[in-house]
Amino acid sequence: MSAKEEIHGQIIGALKEANFPIKTPEELFSALPDGSETTCKSGNIVLKASDAGKVLSADDFPFKSAEEVATTIVEKAGI
Repeated sequence: MSAKEEIHGQIIGALKEANFPIKTPEELFSALPDGSETTCKSGNIVLKASDAGKVLSADDFPFKSAEEVATTIVEKAGI
């Protein structure tokens, strides 16, 4: 499994209890188990939710699913 696939899967897992749609960065952080400190790791790649929040823009919201969140973050973070 590639780092991209692993991080993608970890983001989906972290959002398994989330209620969608998620309309704001604050709602996204609130939906994560450790809020903005939620961390995904694969090999030497470490991605904190607070870092991911820096690559998202208002145009990315609302998110309709965990899959959509994961795909957007992984692509915008350049993983």
